[in-house]
Amino acid sequence: MNQLKLFLPCAAGVEDFLAEEVHQLTNLQGDDLLVLRGGVLVRASWRDAMLLNLHSRLAQRVLIELSNTEYRNEQHLYEAASQVAWEIWFTPKQSFKIEVTAQHSPLTSLNFAALKIKDAVADRFRHKHGVRPDVDTRWPGVRIYAHLTTDRATLYMDTSGEPLFKRGWREDKGEAPLKETLAAAMLAASEWDGETPLYDPCCGSGTIAIEAAQIACNIAAGSRRRFAFEKLLPFQPHVWDSLLSQARAAEHKPRTEIFGSDVAHRMVDFAMRNAERAGVADCVQFRGGDALQRQPPTASGVLMINPPYGDRIAVAGVAREGRNAGRDAGRGAAAPVQVVSREQAQTDDGGDFFPQLATHWKKNYAGWTAWVLTPNLKLPSRMRLKESRRVPMWNGPIECRLFRFDMVAGSARRPADKTDQG
Repeated sequence: MNQLKLFLPCAAGVEDFLAEEVHQLTNLQGDDLLVLRGGVLVRASWRDAMLLNLHSRLAQRVLIELSNTEYRNEQHLYEAASQVAWEIWFTPKQSFKIEVTAQHSPLTSLNFAALKIKDAVADRFRHKHGVRPDVDTRWPGVRIYAHLTTDRATLYMDTSGEPLFKRGWREDKGEAPLKETLAAAMLAASEWDGETPLYDPCCGSGTIAIEAAQIACNIAAGSRRRFAFEKLLPFQPHVWDSLLSQARAAEHKPRTEIFGSDVAHRMVDFAMRNAERAGVADCVQFRGGDALQRQPPTASGVLMINPPYGDRIAVAGVAREGRNAGRDAGRGAAAPVQVVSREQAQTDDGGDFFPQLATHWKKNYAGWTAWVLTPNLKLPSRMRLKESRRVPMWNGPIECRLFRFDMVAGSARRPADKTDQG
């Protein structure tokens, strides 16, 4: 268990940030830490697998690679899965599930591919133990992943269980909440140091602010949840208890102030309850208020914002779709005026929200650095600002950019950063 291949998938655009995070956590580098499309490949130990589950803020899962073979058809998948020693990972008393992903696979049915792999796992247990484990597609004790390319099949044992963006503290959320892993990626890309004041003026249920507060307090991302590796045979409780104890001993009070606000007071209530469960209720200040009116909470700092787009709920006076109007009107949300589209967001006085936000920032937030995640690649021109940096980043299937704006009084137009990433 000291020579494992671990694959840590992540959102597109986050690979380099994840590699740096893994290096900081494990000190691995060179051939032991390879950046791939959609994740990083790590040569590490079973202990490292637990450590990465506990601390990684950017990975979606921690998968152990068990097989990588050529294939042409479903029978080849059966043969590959039959060669894996599943019995060293779990027992026939545990249920399991097969999940298959593919890129340019020649197979016509991924469901049939999953069925063949399932049969191979069950048949191997029946041959070894005379009994096979049950399949549970809803609450499996063990998750096995298969990834198919044009000619290669890779089989993985999942050590995470629920995806790692589920930190264990979010119970209250609005529509289309930002994933914690993407909030962490925004913070990583901004190189926020955990010692500079941070403010999210469209905080929703508090994801960015809470993620930042946990970073500032050095709270491990996974310290409030359970993991799949706890049910696998190599699991050693005393090693895991030691890792948890070390993580909790390293927690400390924040060295800066963190703030969040939202026009919908219902969302502010959600954020406060989430912060309590995340252990940072005393470290982040949430308030109600319109982003076009809120004054800076400190003299300078970092603005970090994921404004609404598509069919997301309104923030800061942005109009929402009529079907949400009656439901939200009595909960402190702005009155509806116009349907929100991906290209246009309007305030309750009929103006374009983003130019008004930029004007408000230039007037009141001189000396601040603003980071805005958006799928609108023309947002800087809409805001009449010149970005000093843009970082490609994907929010699920949506291609986005994380724009940096250095706020100065009056016009904020300036030459683009030559190190622009896209």
